[in-house]
Amino acid sequence: MALDGPLASDETFTEQGVSFVVDKKLFEDAKPISIDFVESAMGSGFLLKSGLKAAEGDDCCSSSAGGCGSGCSS
Repeated sequence: MALDGPLASDETFTEQGVSFVVDKKLFEDAKPISIDFVESAMGSGFLLKSGLKAAEGDDCCSSSAGGCGSGCSS
């Protein structure tokens, strides 16, 4: 996740009143996409969920993006 402005190759969508920009191809591959702010015993941050499948042995896509590096949020 990064701050960025929309490009011609991007899709913009709104989740809970906040606009997000994602590459159109990635958007098509990943939809549906949902973004939520969560607080837990491990801390708080954004939880990204999508239709992307995790690589074998990688459960990154099912957890908070804060601990995943670029695995599922690129």
